[in-house]
Amino acid sequence: MRTGERGLLTAALTVICAVTVLAAPGTAFAAPAPPPAPAPAATPAPDKDLEAVRARLDRLYHDAAVATDAYNGAEEKARKQSAEITALTKRITQQRQRLAELTDRAGAAARDQYRTGGLSPTARFLLGDDPGRFLDDAGRVLQGQRAASGLITDVSRAQRDLKDYADDAAARWKELEADRKARAAARREIRRQIDTAEKLESRLEKKEKERLAQLEREAAAKAQTAWLGTGVLDGTDGTTSVRGEKAVRYATAQLGKPYVWGAEGPDSFDCSGLTSQAWAAAGHPVPRTSQEQWRQLPHVAVEDMRPGDLVIYFDDASHVAMYIGNGKIIHAPRPGRDVTVAGAGSMPILGVVRPDATHVPAPPAGRATGPGGGSSPR
Repeated sequence: MRTGERGLLTAALTVICAVTVLAAPGTAFAAPAPPPAPAPAATPAPDKDLEAVRARLDRLYHDAAVATDAYNGAEEKARKQSAEITALTKRITQQRQRLAELTDRAGAAARDQYRTGGLSPTARFLLGDDPGRFLDDAGRVLQGQRAASGLITDVSRAQRDLKDYADDAAARWKELEADRKARAAARREIRRQIDTAEKLESRLEKKEKERLAQLEREAAAKAQTAWLGTGVLDGTDGTTSVRGEKAVRYATAQLGKPYVWGAEGPDSFDCSGLTSQAWAAAGHPVPRTSQEQWRQLPHVAVEDMRPGDLVIYFDDASHVAMYIGNGKIIHAPRPGRDVTVAGAGSMPILGVVRPDATHVPAPPAGRATGPGGGSSPR
């Protein structure tokens, strides 16, 4: 075989071998990688899960509202205690000045007795040259003795009063320190509940937040419809007092301002901060907290409520709103929300109080209304 033919045969065999190897069963070889599959779109949580989230948020914000009421109560008490301490300090200063004056007078009386030699009236009569003058002097001495006795009594009373004022002031300082600790504890609890709620909401997708808000509105509307369906407002005529009108005007002017716990305006409010400031603007101050408003203010039947009345919510009186008529309220709902108008029956009603009522009936036993179940303050 010639050299050229031998080369052609060798090349042909090489190609045949290569094809045979590639075609053999089980032979591994690299194939083009398929394009990456697109990431699956996030599936929004079902309504059942969002309802559980809503219930959890309701509890968190409700607990924050309870802690806020405790904080506001301690803050109000601290203000009163500070005013009492200031008044006591003033009285202590005045009493010290009076005691100093009395001490000076007592010293003057003692010096006068020293100048007379401390002789008894009988001795001065026997040694004196003018009995008539002595009798005149004796009368003045008797008056002086009575004055000295009264002076001693005044000094003792002033010392006793000064001690009482000082002890009272010390007790007030002790109470003030206890309330400071109570405010600090309430503040920590508020922050903890709100932080937990905000973290829970932050984990929701945009569509989930929108759906959650829709579920909240639906729950509130359902509760309001059920409440109105009882006919509870059928007999109301919408009239109110002059002060009630002023309170409603004030509350209406605050629409759109943010909720901030512990705030009393003018730029932000919590629920009882809004109602207390509204009635203060109407010339009729009320307690600072929703629980004290429920405890101290006159109670009226829900079917008799009128604009300006305060609607108290939940069994623990942890939320309050102002009734404005036609089944509506104005309230500062909770952190992250603004002062708004809502249905009066969109939350569970505990009862109604009227700040400017002329008659104070006994507080009703138990809950004051029927339906009205719903979410926590919104």
